Amino acid sequence: MREALRAAQLYYLQDLTMDAIGDELNVSRSSVSRLLDLARNMGIVDIHINSPADGPRRIEEEIWDRFSVSAHLVPVPEGTAPVDRLERVAVSAARMLSQFFSSSMTMGIAWGSTISAVSRHLPRKITSNSQIVQLNGAGNDQTSGVDYSGEILRRFGEAFSAQIQHFPAPAFFDDPRAKSFLWEERSTQRILELQKRSDVALFGLGTTDAEVPSQVYAGGYLSAPEIATLRDEGIVGDVATVFYRADGTWKDESDSSSNLCNQRRKEAGSIARGNRGQGHHGPHH
Repeated sequence: MREALRAAQLYYLQDLTMDAIGDELNVSRSSVSRLLDLARNMGIVDIHINSPADGPRRIEEEIWDRFSVSAHLVPVPEGTAPVDRLERVAVSAARMLSQFFSSSMTMGIAWGSTISAVSRHLPRKITSNSQIVQLNGAGNDQTSGVDYSGEILRRFGEAFSAQIQHFPAPAFFDDPRAKSFLWEERSTQRILELQKRSDVALFGLGTTDAEVPSQVYAGGYLSAPEIATLRDEGIVGDVATVFYRADGTWKDESDSSSNLCNQRRKEAGSIARGNRGQGHHGPHH
């Protein structure tokens, strides 16, 4: 790691060639190339490209002016397959995430198709005394959801050398009273408190008609009649199993296990996949 840091400093800050760096470090040119790759993969190097004249930048500025949300749009060509669009957005989101998460911080993670894709592309960043906590339950009447949500949490934990905290609860409760009883348990209250104290919240924006199906709609969490009812009520998607309408209003599902809407205002990263040649994601304050 120390050699990767030194190679990155010489290459990016002092503009030395790979041959010159190799001479200074007493390694081959190919070894320098591998060290630079390692520096990027470990988050030592973070590359930014600023193009004030392009379309995505103008849209980012408009989003900031209207909503005070700092957005980052990922340019994707028209005609790109939905799966490829998702992967491009996920790669960009994963590489940006290390800017917002450091040692002694807690990150709340809401499982889903997009966050799962992000977890597969996370560069490694060593932190200490950090935690990854699950924001919403994943169980339904077909599965506990532990394998799916647990794999996402594991990837984040390994990428940031962080402790992971599962939230063993259903995604939705059949009886709100069951949720009330569970929320009174000390073990549950500990997780809820961690969620509230999260420094960063990361979640995807799911939709009912995504070309790459959202997990909450494709994973057996809702029946066809339930999805039809949501559409009749004007629901177009969800954030961590909290449903929202096209005008931004949201449906408070008392039987959802998500605690996202009850948390204090914090650094949050929402990730969406567009259907017009662009995907976007943006942290906001």
